[in-house]
Amino acid sequence: MTQAASAGNRWADHYTRKAKQDGYAARSVYKLEEIQARHRILRPGDRVLDLGCAPGSWLVLAARIVGPQGSVVGLDLKPVTIALPAQVRTLVADLRDPESVLGQTGPEGFDVVLSDMAPATTGNRTTDAARSLELAMAALATARNRLKPGGCFVCKIFQGPDAKAFEVAVRRIFRETRLFKPQSSRKASREIFIIGKGKRQEE
Repeated sequence: MTQAASAGNRWADHYTRKAKQDGYAARSVYKLEEIQARHRILRPGDRVLDLGCAPGSWLVLAARIVGPQGSVVGLDLKPVTIALPAQVRTLVADLRDPESVLGQTGPEGFDVVLSDMAPATTGNRTTDAARSLELAMAALATARNRLKPGGCFVCKIFQGPDAKAFEVAVRRIFRETRLFKPQSSRKASREIFIIGKGKRQEE
């Protein structure tokens, strides 16, 4: 085993153990925790849409932050099987079917749209980046259609040739845009989060 692989395993073991100790289903929760600490995306009373929500850790953390006056809707192709707070409901649906999403989440807008979606990886960087971009663009379209004016957007994307174009697309919709790589992401990982704050009013 190489030193890099060994370090990666230690990283995974540390956050996996921490997630179990803290009662979360997956270590990815610490990425949202870091995003929240740095950018204050979520607020008490917010209505949140979590895209690609399985296995459910982001749902639990978001619910804790928005509190009993807020609500969280999670959407995934797979059902979430863990116990969830009362203000969370989950839907099994395909994000790429906008009518299905609208029909199941209702007409009300959201304050925050989160997306930690990732495609099934092939090992081919170009292919994986293209698939990641497809999901990110679907998430951005949902955010554009479902976010209230002033709302916030968090989206994971793999760095690649088209990542800059996606950032430009986000900037057209939000007044403030930031790139953020959490410390809890593997150093070798090409994932990065794009954060949009202050959705512009549609004309």
